Amino acid sequence: MIWRSREPRYDVASGISQGARDYQEDAITADFPVGAEAGFVVLADGMGGHAAGDVASKIVLTEVFSELKFHFADVAAFEAKAPEILRNVADLANETLRQHTRTHPETEGMGATLVVPALVENRLYWISVGDSPLFLFRSGKLSQLNEDHSMAPQIDFMVKSGLMDPEIGANHPDRNCLISVLMGTRIPKIDCPGKPLELRAGDIVVCSSDGLQFLTNAQIEKVLQRYRKTRSTEIAERLLDELGKLGDPDQDNISFTVIKVNDASVRDKTNAPPRRSAVVQRPKRLTTVVSPEHLVIPVPKPAPPPDAVVAKPPRKVVEQVPESNPDQAVEDLSTVRLRPKRVTVIK
Repeated sequence: MIWRSREPRYDVASGISQGARDYQEDAITADFPVGAEAGFVVLADGMGGHAAGDVASKIVLTEVFSELKFHFADVAAFEAKAPEILRNVADLANETLRQHTRTHPETEGMGATLVVPALVENRLYWISVGDSPLFLFRSGKLSQLNEDHSMAPQIDFMVKSGLMDPEIGANHPDRNCLISVLMGTRIPKIDCPGKPLELRAGDIVVCSSDGLQFLTNAQIEKVLQRYRKTRSTEIAERLLDELGKLGDPDQDNISFTVIKVNDASVRDKTNAPPRRSAVVQRPKRLTTVVSPEHLVIPVPKPAPPPDAVVAKPPRKVVEQVPESNPDQAVEDLSTVRLRPKRVTVIK
């Protein structure tokens, strides 16, 4: 007999499509290890055209994911300062974009939205910048949790107030104009609540780029209602199918993650023994943008013939090259043990 574990706390699946665009500017990843009591999603929707928007979204995703993965090594420590940590990772990603545009002037003007839902047991934290929506489906109703940092809410308000015709508002060319985005400059608006939202068993959280919103909220709600009892992979496939049926020649890139909450229980921590946090301060700037020509790999010396007599050289002490003077030469590279470092090269 094969032993099967109980149903996981979270059932998670992602979907992605290039849509009708010539290239993919969305970047998305989800980290929900099986059996874990916590997990998170990182989604970035790039802007700025080919070789810029896609680079921006990948930079944002890489920086945010690596930083959160470090913090989630101690979930209790993360939750104690969740809003502060989430704001810090957004600032880090924004600063990395700034550094990249300084060294690559041709990418000036690129940027990316960011939305990060972070779940701990039944508690949902999030941070978002831009217009990528975070939805909650509960009791048959779909609602958007995060703020929309575009002109769309203002246009909708004008329609509701009778200041604009509904048809004009629905097709207004400025609906998708962003008022806040990560671009390496000051971030005008950040949505990061100080307290988490309490989730319930049966809730479905959908984190997506605005490409999913080629479907109306009513259409998304209908799919979630119909397939709410199936696996998250089935829901993701059905959402992609519905978008495909539209056949819209202007279909934007699509990326989303579906999170079904199967278990909303909370562990009893009253009798848990206190323990010291294992998390230390993470070194910053681990991801470095360098040019390929700056990567120097020493060529090993050829091995002597088998019958050659080689005298053992005297031991040498090679001083470490200080970081402030990286161009200082080392006398003999063959005596230096090279330690690999994490380097992200962006061409």
